[in-house]
Amino acid sequence: MSQDRIDLPSSLGYALKEAASALRAAMEDVLRPLGITVTHYSCLELLAQRPGLSNSELARGAFVTRQSMNVLLQALERDGSVERPAQPPAGKALPARLTERGRQRQEEASAAVRTVEDRMLSGLTDAERSDAFRLLQSMIGSLRDGGGR
Repeated sequence: MSQDRIDLPSSLGYALKEAASALRAAMEDVLRPLGITVTHYSCLELLAQRPGLSNSELARGAFVTRQSMNVLLQALERDGSVERPAQPPAGKALPARLTERGRQRQEEASAAVRTVEDRMLSGLTDAERSDAFRLLQSMIGSLRDGGGR
């Protein structure tokens, strides 16, 4: 076996990808009955926590392209969950805000997603949860800053 080959059963990166895939599937399962996708939920949650985000900011936060987010925002506007001004208040960005309907949908979806996260973490102590979060944040930081410390 080549030394360059990754041993998948012991690869932390592969395990993280598997965990992310399992988390997304579990989230999809609880959101589907609500008529909401994971990306839809992410957009609603971001706007609940940070009203006025632009299309670009929402796209970055939901890990999708600006084009995909624009299509989603248009759909959310049509269904009455989100509102944006007809003209940008400054520059080109149209800040988005949840409507009352959007807030209700976000709260319902957030409660459903919380059950998934609680199930995912149910086998961990508070200290293990804290350690896992700290370690994941460290890994993210290492990847984003190019590996330098």
